Amino acid sequence: MLLRPASTTDLDLLTDLVAEAVNWGGEQRVTAADVPTDDHLVRYVEGWGRSGDVGVVALDEAGEPLGAAWARVFATGRRGWGFVAEDVPELSLGVLPARRGAGVGSALLDGCLGAVRAHGSRAVSLSVEDGNDLARGMYERRGFVVVGREGGSDVLVLDLAEATRSAGARKV
Repeated sequence: MLLRPASTTDLDLLTDLVAEAVNWGGEQRVTAADVPTDDHLVRYVEGWGRSGDVGVVALDEAGEPLGAAWARVFATGRRGWGFVAEDVPELSLGVLPARRGAGVGSALLDGCLGAVRAHGSRAVSLSVEDGNDLARGMYERRGFVVVGREGGSDVLVLDLAEATRSAGARKV
C-alpha cells in the first residue's frame, strides 16, 4: 500500500468515500450520486482543494485507490457533523468495503494526521456514529476524546500538541 497526498483530481473518489463512510455498517443509506445533492454531505467535498484542505489517498500495488482521509475547516454557519471550531479541521475517512479490516484505515488516519499537523493545526475533530466501534477504537487509540454529541454520533477531538508530546514520551 502507498499513501499519496490528495489532490483536486480526487474529487470523485472523495465523493464516493463520503457515501462509503455513511454506509459503514453495510446498509446502503446513500449513494455517491446523493452526495452532491445533499446539503450536508456535499460540505465534505464541495470545492475540494481550497486553502486549508489536506488529505491522503491509499493506493494498492496496481495504483488503484483503497480509500482516503481528508480534513477541512468549516464555518460555523456551514458546519460538519464533527465541527468544534472554525480553526479546527474536521477529518473524514473512507475505505472501500473490500479493503476494510486490513489496516488501510489506520494508515490513512496516521497519514492524514501527519498532514494536518504539518499544516499547523492545533487540533482535529471528527464524528463517529454510535455502533461504529472499530472506527471509534482506532480514533481513541490515537488519543481522540469525546467532546460532544451530534444526533446519533459522538464528536471527538485530538489535541495535536498533546498527541505529539505523548508520542514523544512513549519513545523515551
